Amino acid sequence: MTFRNARRVVAALLLSVMLLVTACATQAPSRFDQAQQESSQQRSGQAVAKDATQGSSFNRYFPPTQAGFERVYTQEKKGFAEAKLKKAGKDVAVLSISDTQGVTGGANPAAKFQNSKLTIAGFPAVNQGRNNTAILVGDRYQVKISSRDASFTQSDREAWLQKFNLKGLSRLQ
Repeated sequence: MTFRNARRVVAALLLSVMLLVTACATQAPSRFDQAQQESSQQRSGQAVAKDATQGSSFNRYFPPTQAGFERVYTQEKKGFAEAKLKKAGKDVAVLSISDTQGVTGGANPAAKFQNSKLTIAGFPAVNQGRNNTAILVGDRYQVKISSRDASFTQSDREAWLQKFNLKGLSRLQ
């Protein structure tokens, strides 16, 4: 074996040992890993109550697709469902239904409707900032529309809230 071949064998051997040592080294968990582990193990203080309505139950109450608009479901989880409203391929609003009794801890989201003088389709309503309008259906379900484009106004939000199947939603238990 020549000196040149011996160098190649030693170099390959050292490289293999270095790769083995670095690949097998354990890395200390980051502060994010630790926080994720702690929150995953927590049983109390969860954001959604066990008796919250399944999000998939809400889909049938959303307004159907209308001429010029497209409804695209984006999120569905226990106690909540959401869809984007698009016009000409552009997001103009976000539609959502949430179970206010499904929220645990903190303030009751339905409380903001108690002193409301505004009603839409016979249900108490509130405007939240300049881009959000919500109603409370059956003292339990918040139906909310958030504008994502300046062309989708408060009157548009109010009109679209009335397109939900609100009577059907009020009977959901």
